[in-house]
Amino acid sequence: MNGFEIILPFLKPIEHLILDDSISEVMVNGPDRIFIERAGMLRQVQDVSLGEKSLMVAVKNIARRLGDDISESKPILDSRLPDGSRVAAVIPPCSLSGVTLTIRKFNTRHFEMDDLIRAGTLDGNLADRLKEYVLARKNILISGGTGTGKTTMLNILGKFIPQDDRVLLIEDTAEIQLAQPNLVRFEARQAQNGLPAVAIRDLLKAALRHRPDRIILGEIRGGEAFDLLQLLNTGHSGTLSTIHANSAKQGLARFTSCVLQSGVDLPYRAIKTNIADSLNVVIQLERRPGRRYISEVLEINSYDPDADLFDYCAMYVHQGEKP
Repeated sequence: MNGFEIILPFLKPIEHLILDDSISEVMVNGPDRIFIERAGMLRQVQDVSLGEKSLMVAVKNIARRLGDDISESKPILDSRLPDGSRVAAVIPPCSLSGVTLTIRKFNTRHFEMDDLIRAGTLDGNLADRLKEYVLARKNILISGGTGTGKTTMLNILGKFIPQDDRVLLIEDTAEIQLAQPNLVRFEARQAQNGLPAVAIRDLLKAALRHRPDRIILGEIRGGEAFDLLQLLNTGHSGTLSTIHANSAKQGLARFTSCVLQSGVDLPYRAIKTNIADSLNVVIQLERRPGRRYISEVLEINSYDPDADLFDYCAMYVHQGEKP
């Protein structure tokens, strides 16, 4: 059974949108305002309504089918379908416009670097440079906003990891598709049905006991950044991860903030020094209507505590713009 078979019985008015392979995301902003994303473009769907009560019932039934719950005491749902698609919902009173439901489809297509070159995401010279970074075991942070293609880029760079490397992949929700024969996958778990949560930090700490050659962390969101930094500082090279930020420099600042969220008492400048010593490359992805592209590639050299600045070399800047 694929994921959509679980939810379609409750969402008949938008079934055609969910089953349309050209649509990557379906967004319901209350019962009468429905939007879709197709080929990177957002547009509103006309003459489709779910009905307020029907939408609430649908979301509650979907939550139960996925082994979760949504109610006034737990108004936020964030679940994954068996095929990897995501279902997120927020209900009133936290959602002021009625039930908000977002279905983000899991892309089963295995993109290659040539696909990104044809799409204008990068050129051949930059593609070769990124491949060299992976083969040279550089620690790479992929930065960008929502929907810029961070996971796609991580997937593609992961394909350049040599087949004889033991790869340990840690994700909040399984999305990354790797084919290395010696691949170990860990996935975090939210607390539900009486089971305690298993956090990314717990899995990162466990990773060291499984002899990884490389560690891939799907996304840095909080205090796990400190645990990742510890791993990088103890000789674990060739790591790949992603982070939400609007520029490469903001990606470094966000990494620093996430380390601070760990609760570990470290001086701010000491954290930045450790990041500069451990992180080698930041790749920034941007999104414009109908297009995703690499806007910056920075090589991190060091950190100057007196000036409070990272010393980096801009190896690539889109259209000659300064980083």
